[in-house]
Amino acid sequence: METSPQTLDTANGLTPLCKLVDHYDGLLCDIWGVLHNGVAAFGDAVDALCRVRASGRFVILITNAPRLSKDVYPQLARFGVPRAAFDTILTSGDVTGILVASQPDAPLFHFGPARDRSVLEGLTNPIVAMKDAKICLLTGPLDDDIETVDVYHPCLVQMRDNAVTMICANPDLLVRSGPRMVICAGSIAQRYAQLGGTVIYAGKPQAEIYDEALKKAAALAGKEIPKPRLLAVGDGMPTDIKGAADNGFDAYFVAGGIHAEAFPDMNLAANVTKAGETLKSQFAGLKLVGICDHLRWG
Repeated sequence: METSPQTLDTANGLTPLCKLVDHYDGLLCDIWGVLHNGVAAFGDAVDALCRVRASGRFVILITNAPRLSKDVYPQLARFGVPRAAFDTILTSGDVTGILVASQPDAPLFHFGPARDRSVLEGLTNPIVAMKDAKICLLTGPLDDDIETVDVYHPCLVQMRDNAVTMICANPDLLVRSGPRMVICAGSIAQRYAQLGGTVIYAGKPQAEIYDEALKKAAALAGKEIPKPRLLAVGDGMPTDIKGAADNGFDAYFVAGGIHAEAFPDMNLAANVTKAGETLKSQFAGLKLVGICDHLRWG
């Protein structure tokens, strides 16, 4: 097998996925913004992942969805992502239980929509009202139509004054849902921290979710897979790209996702070069091997 690419080559502009896959045994691929937009799948991305798997490599979808992976499978099916496009899914919701387990008897308040309640499965903590909690398990805004964290200020202050530890099951700040930008749990956790509250994060860019991804990779391959043999694909700079840099994975940046407005006209090689320089300047140790506008094979 070939070794990993050593440097990002932006002289010819965007790098198609087909030019990179031979260097890897598998992909750790983000979902929202890369594979779908919250409404429907991206056909080119689906095709690219199917081709990766057809080449004998595996695809692990790794996402900051704040619910168990078993709930993401039917969601992807509804969006039009076929099962042939990936091998398995790992969510931040899956690893949140590891963090909660360190305080198994602490009264817990779930802050988030009802659709995320699967993240509570298997926990032994008593589920209580906010005023009685010692842990706040944050999965997202209570209503998807809420576009500002300000509405939650009073309850965040109350939890801070009660010394509640917040465990954020989705570090993402924003997500694009069709034409709209929607706040995620990360925006609420960020405000809580700014108010002086204690926040523990699950999901990307934290190490725990990548440790679990390595276990899944080993199970799929039947052997341990070195980090240089896995390519992290994503559109989120503070999550996917920082996660790759902090945890020792090569990174492939999808510029047309959540940060599309910051990286316009990516058909111009000069803009691709500028994007690469921006990413490398922000994330120490980043090994960026390619940039695409949208995930596609060729």
